[in-house]
Amino acid sequence: MNRQRAEAAGRKGELAAEFYLRAKGWCVLARRRKTPLGEIDLVVRRSGVIAFVEVKWRKRPEELAIAIDEYRLRRVAAAAEAVAHEYATNGEDLRVDVILLAPGRMPQHIVNAWQP
Repeated sequence: MNRQRAEAAGRKGELAAEFYLRAKGWCVLARRRKTPLGEIDLVVRRSGVIAFVEVKWRKRPEELAIAIDEYRLRRVAAAAEAVAHEYATNGEDLRVDVILLAPGRMPQHIVNAWQP
C-alpha cells in the first residue's frame, strides 16, 4: 500500500473511531494532536476521564493482533504526558486507550492499554 492510500485509510479509521466514541458518550477534545514526542490520534473526555487514543485500522481483522505493540504505546504515552496538563484541568484521571478497526468487524476498544 502506498503512503497516500495508507494515510487516507488511517484518517478513515480515525473518523470511524471518533463516531464510535461519540456514540459511547465521549466528547472529542482534539484530533491528530501533534507534540514534540509524536502524534495522538484522538483526545477524548467522559465522566472525569481524559483518554489519549491510538487508532489502528487494518484491511484484514487478523492483522489487528499485531497492530499495536509496546513501542507504539510507549510513544503515545510519552506524547500524552507532554500535553496532559492542557486537557486535565480539573483533576481528571488520565489513560491511554486503543481502538482497533477492520472491515466487517465492530470496533475493539482497549481501555487503559498502557500501564508502565
